[in-house]
Amino acid sequence: MTKTRDEAWKSLALHPDPTLNELFAQDPGRVDMLSSRLELGEMGIRFDWSKTHLTDSLLTDFEALADASDFDTMRARLFAGEVVNPTENRAAEHSALRGVGQEASVEEADALRERMKLLVEAIHAGALGEVNHLIHVGIGGSALGPALAVDALGRDDPKVDVHVVSNIDGVALEEAFEACDPATTLIAVASKTFTTIETMTNAQSALKWLADAGVDDPTGRVIALTAAPEKAVEWGVDETRILPFAQSVGGRYSLWSSIGFPIAISIGWEMFKQMLNGAARVDEHFRDTAGRDNLPLRAAFSDLYYLRLRGCQTRAVFAYDERLRLFPDYLQQLEMESNGKSVTVDGEPSGPTAPITWGGVGTDAQHAVFQLLHQGTHLVPIDFIASIEPGDLLDSAHHHILLMNCFAQGAALMAGKQSDDPHRNYPGDRPSATILVDDLDAATFGALVAFHEHRVFAAAVMLDINPFDQFGVELGKEMANKIEAGGETFDASTEALLKDAGLSNN
Repeated sequence: MTKTRDEAWKSLALHPDPTLNELFAQDPGRVDMLSSRLELGEMGIRFDWSKTHLTDSLLTDFEALADASDFDTMRARLFAGEVVNPTENRAAEHSALRGVGQEASVEEADALRERMKLLVEAIHAGALGEVNHLIHVGIGGSALGPALAVDALGRDDPKVDVHVVSNIDGVALEEAFEACDPATTLIAVASKTFTTIETMTNAQSALKWLADAGVDDPTGRVIALTAAPEKAVEWGVDETRILPFAQSVGGRYSLWSSIGFPIAISIGWEMFKQMLNGAARVDEHFRDTAGRDNLPLRAAFSDLYYLRLRGCQTRAVFAYDERLRLFPDYLQQLEMESNGKSVTVDGEPSGPTAPITWGGVGTDAQHAVFQLLHQGTHLVPIDFIASIEPGDLLDSAHHHILLMNCFAQGAALMAGKQSDDPHRNYPGDRPSATILVDDLDAATFGALVAFHEHRVFAAAVMLDINPFDQFGVELGKEMANKIEAGGETFDASTEALLKDAGLSNN
């Protein structure tokens, strides 16, 4: 008999809490049960969740929760291009951009991708003159994804030097100006609506920089990346330099679309296609694999266990790879903007949804925050991400030490160390998961990002929330617009701040 969602949660709450050391001692097959490898052609990724508190019986009950949440149906609707964002009556078709989804949407994505490919290859061939630099102007998902991918994949002999600017603080834009020659620089303006105030203000300043440097036709150096091409035309961009994407693609899921233009310009079209292929492999796995063997779904089981059953308010991500130093920043938006909700799809109180995502880069973080993780009072589930192959050509000792530290931290967090001296006592039983790639190439990078996208969706389905709207972002914008318009009175603190900054119009 199928359980209801409430019944499934009640069953989950009845499980005992053995320690990780006890779980390993009780089950010699634990690693095989909770560690799986996803093949990506010549490369692969190992997803090891054995150092979490998941058990066979917990997995069974979480599978019941997924069934009670109609997970299979919601997943099918996602890939069929049906409405999965009910508050905005939209589909969410980021997987179609990788070739996995509704046939018509995949065909449309193929056509838009071919348009981008032609422009990228024309630029590389010199059709727009000498191009050595690109300043990519966007914010949120229009910047975080490109910045992450360019930093991860575009370090070795990039075809074009890319600078991603998102902050409205002019210091960020000036830093990009200093690194670029205006005579050989293109400007990419990334905005779904082509009205985002931070992006469009930065874009205007970039045009002025080009004009002040003597560039004859500054607007002719602009590439527009938008779901509102008519707005880009009104702004002055020629249609041949507008790369559209579909309205059904949300900002934090958009690096696969024309928002990925700076990635393709940096790493070349073939590597960009490999990134899409790696993501598509995860799409197929997520679409076709049932229950606990579904890797993003299994990760979501763990996330919900710590969120709802152990009361963990944060989740930490540590990349033991300098090339993934921006990955925690990217995941912050993906996870907290998607699942940071307080009501269900029906508008009822939801209970806890998304933990606070944070993290850093190993081994730097070990000397900054791991004191709290080992001996603090907070239980923080951790993801470690590492690559077997190094990203450098230095003495192999560098990478050996890096990996040894990564694996040692997971082992130490779990095992702990008992001492009669309370200051030197490590309680242990601190959970972690490890994602280990054979090598960080374009395909494994794409797979990593897609894995986390589907992990977020799976958790949202079981929490009965909508991961695809983000109305919480809008209120602050509304208040900023009111300040700019003037004539409105705010609280006494805000009024004092506005007066001190010379922004008060009252």
